[in-house]
Amino acid sequence: MATLLNFLSAIFFLSLMGQGSGQCYPVTDLKVFQTETGDRVQNKPQWKVTILNDCICSQMGIKLGCNGFHSAEKIDPSMLAKADDSVCHINHEQPLRGFHTFNFTYAWDSIYPFHPIYSEIACS
Repeated sequence: MATLLNFLSAIFFLSLMGQGSGQCYPVTDLKVFQTETGDRVQNKPQWKVTILNDCICSQMGIKLGCNGFHSAEKIDPSMLAKADDSVCHINHEQPLRGFHTFNFTYAWDSIYPFHPIYSEIACS
């Protein structure tokens, strides 16, 4: 059992090393997850959005596609700001460090299909 655990740990470590050597990809290494919080705002369900940077490097200037997005809940523009009708910026355009998450909430009748459309890799 210990041998299997050591083997799996080595594989995990090597995969992280590979990502650290420039194997990060803008946009595709950003994962968006959403869950219903159980709260209601103006009688609409509240949704929690989690954006995961699934890369060892930071990603900067993250933009989400948000064409037609609405929320009954006021969203702090430093969390999510509409640049125009189809593009939203997150986190006041600050970098999202490697393997970290960023969260915000909104309220609407149904889940909105946020998807990353732009980011830049910043690896040192």
